[in-house]
Amino acid sequence: MAYSYPQCLLIELSTAARTIRKSQMQILVDADACPSVIKDILFRVADRLEIQVTLVANKLLRTPPSRFIKSLQVPSGFDVADREIVLLVQTGDLVITADIPLAADVLKKGGYALNPRGEFYTADNIQQQLTMRSFMDELRGSGVDTGGPAPFSHNDRQMFANQLDRHLKKYGHQ
Repeated sequence: MAYSYPQCLLIELSTAARTIRKSQMQILVDADACPSVIKDILFRVADRLEIQVTLVANKLLRTPPSRFIKSLQVPSGFDVADREIVLLVQTGDLVITADIPLAADVLKKGGYALNPRGEFYTADNIQQQLTMRSFMDELRGSGVDTGGPAPFSHNDRQMFANQLDRHLKKYGHQ
């Protein structure tokens, strides 16, 4: 099928725009509670695929020397790191977080949110996640011991690595 000159130009411009956006994708990490093994996976991805990875935390974090990895220390305080991530995230960016309200804000801005156990937050599941979080907060507030999350396991690490890999391939990062 032959394209006319204007159609050809539009296709080339569209392809160029997608290529530029791919190289600009960034990964933002809610790093205060992110397991070290997950950060290590992200550090390797940053250098291998030349993707900017930014750790955002209330404390100073050490990162390996790389032009693709940086750490951003924000002041201490409730949700300060979360607010900074929401300010930084752009459409198509990936945020690594276990914080459900932060994930909801990321989705509203057109980003993707993946928790360290390898579960994506989506438009289809975020409301249910927020409702469950609120319910658990109410239970804890009334004195019920709800326990905590299960210990982070090798399966969690593997699930995260697999989901991250699928996501990056889906959006053109090999």
